[in-house]
Amino acid sequence: MKRLIQILLLVFVSGSSFAQHYKYIDRSKVMGLKSYLKQIKLEPESRLVEIKRYVPGIRLDIRYATTNNFMHRKMYPEAKAYARLPVVMALKEVEADLKKRGLGLKIFDAYRPYAVTVKFYEMARDTNFVADAHKGSKHNRGCAIDLTLIDLKTGRELDMPTGFDSFSKKASADYPGLPSQQYANRELLKSVMQAHGFKVYRTEWWHYDFNGWMNYPLLDIPFSQIAD
Repeated sequence: MKRLIQILLLVFVSGSSFAQHYKYIDRSKVMGLKSYLKQIKLEPESRLVEIKRYVPGIRLDIRYATTNNFMHRKMYPEAKAYARLPVVMALKEVEADLKKRGLGLKIFDAYRPYAVTVKFYEMARDTNFVADAHKGSKHNRGCAIDLTLIDLKTGRELDMPTGFDSFSKKASADYPGLPSQQYANRELLKSVMQAHGFKVYRTEWWHYDFNGWMNYPLLDIPFSQIAD
């Protein structure tokens, strides 16, 4: 009897969590593991892949796998970055272009499960800086990358208007009146990313959306279930 009560309690808690999880959006609009596996079987090129496996030289600083983020707690179980295969191949082109200039990319975030977007939204409802859970994020589609430029010799980040995940007005992709070096660095990143199929998000200089993002559904698949 005691075991039965424990099972029923687990089911109730899981069910409540599930309801809480999707209270902002129709569940049919978010693809889980089963549907995702069916999709990539038909369209292998749409699968999520680990970025470092395809672009080994790219640097990672996955803030949500640490407490160094606006949530002040770990949101990811491991410091990995995933994106849709076409997105990663475009990043490979960006990295090759930058290498000629002695520069490279550092990634702060890429694919993000919808469940994490819900937690962000409940912490900070300012949709200038966090995605609206009613709509989901392009990160949830595996089509958004948060990144910056680094000097390949030193490994240091180039000077930018703000740090990653700043809620400041200076984080805007077109904020005027910056010191000349910050402006030049921001615009260089913008021009190289745009040349390879990305568009900067208006309120975040570090956030870039892949031009084909609308062709990919929202996903809610934990990192542990992604088979690359």
